[in-house]
Formats: sequence, structure tokens, C-alpha cells
Amino acid sequence: MLDEAQLQADSELALDPAAVALGSGGSLLSGLVREARPKQWIKNLLVLTAPLAAGTIGHTKTLRPVAVAFVAFCLAASAVYYANDSLDVEADRAHPTKCRRPIAAGIVPIKLAWVCAAVLGAAALVVAASENAGLAALVAIYLAMHLSYSAWFKHVLVVDLALVAGGFLLRAMAGGVAAGIDLSQWFLLTTAFGSLFMVAGKRFSEMILMGEGAATTRRSLAMYTTSYLRFIWQTMAGLAILTYSLWAFDLDRSAHGVHWHEISIVAWSFLFLRYAMFVDAGKAGEPEDVVLGDKVIMAIGAGWLVLFAIGVFNGH
Repeated sequence: MLDEAQLQADSELALDPAAVALGSGGSLLSGLVREARPKQWIKNLLVLTAPLAAGTIGHTKTLRPVAVAFVAFCLAASAVYYANDSLDVEADRAHPTKCRRPIAAGIVPIKLAWVCAAVLGAAALVVAASENAGLAALVAIYLAMHLSYSAWFKHVLVVDLALVAGGFLLRAMAGGVAAGIDLSQWFLLTTAFGSLFMVAGKRFSEMILMGEGAATTRRSLAMYTTSYLRFIWQTMAGLAILTYSLWAFDLDRSAHGVHWHEISIVAWSFLFLRYAMFVDAGKAGEPEDVVLGDKVIMAIGAGWLVLFAIGVFNGH
């Protein structure tokens, strides 16, 4: 028969996510890798958008600086994940899925996490500076924005959304800055509005998922309402489609024959309509999982990319 002390120990183990994770055999090395969140690096493919829009994505002199920008932002993003999860460790332990993150689960010690954040951040700046000062400045701004967000501004309404969306915009700018490509105003506006749509949709989904307990994992959600977040993501979706349409018309102004960019507006619009279905259902808490996990979104995205690429290379 188990004695009282053993029963109490088992009970504490069941309630402590850190103990559960350590007891399940999670290694420090695998925890460090998972905390860097390599799956999230797919967001850094946004560095390809400016070269694609300019039709120089296949040029050798473009590929190298864009690859450098991708690596720099992967390092910077991982640095931010380490710092953010170190600051949010208690809130993450109260979340149904974030409690499995290596820092929250006790697999990666907080002191070690801060060392990793500093090393990765420094490495990101060094890699970016090896290309040009402009790229290094963007990476520095990205780190400053997201670290200040993690420490202070995540609790300031609207500013929190703007800072997270700004990270996507900086990624999209990075490819052009690294390769010396002029950035269209419509490209920047479309990226900004699309990013705000994704971020507001993520917050909306978190509120739907957590219900009344949402504020325990993200304090700002206590002040947001689902109706207000719905207003934001719906407005941003409309603006992103509008600015993309204006961009497409501008690109096709001197085109002859089929206006491929204008045709791509249809696919672009359906991308938002399909993704909005997941947002509305509260299932867009992890955008990359939605995009990679839905075959319809992948198919529509591929169709849009083909149409846009034909328009770009048809005009060169």
C-alpha cells in the first residue's frame, strides 16, 4: 500500500507541468531546439516577397542577400521566443497548450534561456551586418520592438497588435533592403494590413479558446472584447484586399494582353475568406498551423502565387 507521503508526491507531480515534462524524459538539448521554434521560421519566408514582386527572385545577386536576411531573422525570432517565454513562464503554465513549451515545462532553465536569447540576438545582428547596414538596422529594430513588447507593451491595447504586426512588415522589407530593391508603397501597405489581420485573428481565437480564462494567459485580453477584435480583423482583411487590388492595377498599368496581376486579386481574396473561416471559429491561434494544415488554403495560395509570378515575369 502506498504511504501518505508517496500519494502526496504523486498528486504534486500531476499538478506540476514542469515535473511532468521532466518525468516524461524531455532532454535539455531537444528542449533548446524546440524553444527556438524552427517551425515558426516559415514566417521568415516573407523576406522573399519583395524580390518576387520585383521579378528578381531568380537572380544570383539577389538570392545570397535574401538568404542572409532569412538566416538573420530566424536567429532574431528565436532570440525573441526565448526572451518572451522567460518573461511569460507563469502565464504559459496556466495555458492549455503553452504549458508544454520547454521553459514553462521546466526543461530549459530560465537563466540558460536568457543566455540563449542574448547569444542568438547578437548572432542575428552580426549575420545581418555582414550583408549591409540597412539589414542590420531592420534586425535591430525587430529585436527592440519585440523585446519591448515582451517586457511592457504586450499589455497596451492596440499597441500590442501594432508591434507584432510590425514584425511581419520588417520581414517583408528585409528582402528588399538586403538586395537593394525599391519597395512599393502598395506592397508595404498590403503587408501591414495583412499582418494586422493575422495578429487580430490570433488574439480573437485565443479569446474564443480560453473563454473567461483568457486573461490569465494574456493580460490584455481582459480589456479586449471579441466584438472589437472581430471589427479589427474584418477591417484589416478588407483593407488588405483593397490595397492589394490597387497594387495589382498599378503593376498592370502598362501590361499588354492578359492582366495576370488583376486576375490574381480573385485568388488573393479567397485566401482571406478561407482563413477568416478559421478565425471566426476560434481556430487561428497558431497561424502557421492553419496555413500548413489546410490543403484548401495551400491550394489557393499556390494558385495565387502562380498567377502573381506569371504577371511579374510576363512584364519583364
